[in-house]
Amino acid sequence: MSSPAADVVRLLTVKGRTLAVAESLTGGLVAAEITSVPGASKAFRGSVTAYATELKHELLGVDATLLAQRGAVDPQVAAQMAAGVRKALGADWGIATTGVAGPEPQDGKPVGTVFVAVDGPFAVESRSAGGGKVEALRLNGDREEIRRESVRSVLALLLAELASEQTGNERAQDTEQNGGF
Repeated sequence: MSSPAADVVRLLTVKGRTLAVAESLTGGLVAAEITSVPGASKAFRGSVTAYATELKHELLGVDATLLAQRGAVDPQVAAQMAAGVRKALGADWGIATTGVAGPEPQDGKPVGTVFVAVDGPFAVESRSAGGGKVEALRLNGDREEIRRESVRSVLALLLAELASEQTGNERAQDTEQNGGF
């Protein structure tokens, strides 16, 4: 049985694509999960664990005004982290996690509030205004459970995007083969 991380590495490798990871609440768990897969070096560029809020701006290019007004636990912050790590590390795909694992609330957000994001080579028509896809999560459990579920969720989000990219490419090829109809 393959893991989500193994599926991510396999799909990226087959497509000749690369991945970069930006993490906050997961503190390196996403990168650890990916690098546990043999052959991950073919697709994995690296990661930035920007635990401190100012590092999200300094290393990942997250808008400083956004961070000051909304805090680090915000869907736009997650989207900008994914786009920023993708650019900073020169990857085709970027994924990000930000949220509150506990035990205390942060920036007025309750424990279990998490945002995961993916940014990649989307077709223009499917791109959202933020440039990527963000999923809002409301997780239950202790700190470790929230962090583990955040890892699972961001990998699932990336897998869905990789699968839709594949479907989109197959449709484009089919259209070309059928004379553009």
